[in-house]
Amino acid sequence: MSKTEHIESGVWAENQACSYLRKKGLRLVTKNYHSRFGELDLIMEHNDYLVFIEVRFRKSTAFGDPATTIDFRKQSKLRKTATDYLVTTTGNTNVNCRFDVVTISGNKKNTETTWLQNAF
Repeated sequence: MSKTEHIESGVWAENQACSYLRKKGLRLVTKNYHSRFGELDLIMEHNDYLVFIEVRFRKSTAFGDPATTIDFRKQSKLRKTATDYLVTTTGNTNVNCRFDVVTISGNKKNTETTWLQNAF
């Protein structure tokens, strides 16, 4: 897969995840928040929570669930990026928040989507 194809599939997966979560009652705050620590794919509101969402897409689960690729190092980057977001946008880190993961596997015509709430 070329770099362009990889980026296009990532954008497609994030859009799929966002649409899926909206149908579940979440409200989009922002997409692709960048800081010096990393990137947050989606930031959404769910009930009284601000939810930081990592999206993982794999064509096949033959080598395991896509969620297992979110190791301790990646989790640490996501936490630091979320803290940066909170400080930058609200000036407050005392906010009800959680980290969710949405995995999408398959192809664009036949996908399986899984939403893991409070994943880490």
